[in-house]
Amino acid sequence: MKIHDREQSMKDPNEDTEWNDILRQFGILPPKESPKDENEEMVLRLQKEAEVKSYERMNLKELEEAEDDFDEADREAIEKYRQQRLQEWKCLQRRQKYRELREICGEQYVKEVTNAPKDVWVIIHLYRSSIPMCSLVNKHLSLLARKFPEAKFLKAAVDSCIQNYHDSCLPTLLVYKTAEIKGRFIGVTQCGGIYLKVEELEWKLAEVGAIETDLEENPKKGIMNMMTLPVQNIPACKANDTKSSDAMKPHIT
Repeated sequence: MKIHDREQSMKDPNEDTEWNDILRQFGILPPKESPKDENEEMVLRLQKEAEVKSYERMNLKELEEAEDDFDEADREAIEKYRQQRLQEWKCLQRRQKYRELREICGEQYVKEVTNAPKDVWVIIHLYRSSIPMCSLVNKHLSLLARKFPEAKFLKAAVDSCIQNYHDSCLPTLLVYKTAEIKGRFIGVTQCGGIYLKVEELEWKLAEVGAIETDLEENPKKGIMNMMTLPVQNIPACKANDTKSSDAMKPHIT
């Protein structure tokens, strides 16, 4: 045995030398450590990370029940994650608040339309059931209400809001935001014609800003959007009498 080997054993007892083997036989050196398997180390590390981040798969109730099982660092991460999930949940609840075309009457107009939350777009259809085009618009609005649950889609029989409203002005679609009319479609032509498709109505509402469509282009090219005309150029639809007060009725003109 060389002196050099003995010196090396003092530096690295795990090194493969004849002298180290002799020392291990006599119990002077501990048994040589077996080399760690890289794959095993990776598996252990991933398992540990999975344990630390297991709260990401929990809902808010499960987080509360399992809170005592985490250490201080995890609790801080959990609280941050809890707040994030809570905000996501509130956002989802708000976005899915409506999801349907609801019927209202003239007495509910101020509450449901004028006094709607400031961050909510309201689309209301004044209709008469005897007019086929109104039935078509209601059908399309029902589909759009499910597709865009963050917007408030309403319909109201026009006679419950305005008496003697002319058939030529129906369907009437009004788009509100912050108690103001942001857009209006009055009559068959402005609403898109008797062959109106749901995609065409979706595009019209998106142009006003009421919804965010995934349509890439106007499905009915070449048709002028009457919403771009000045208000004074839009044909007036006046009523001879109203059932509700001036503060409650929708101002069409």
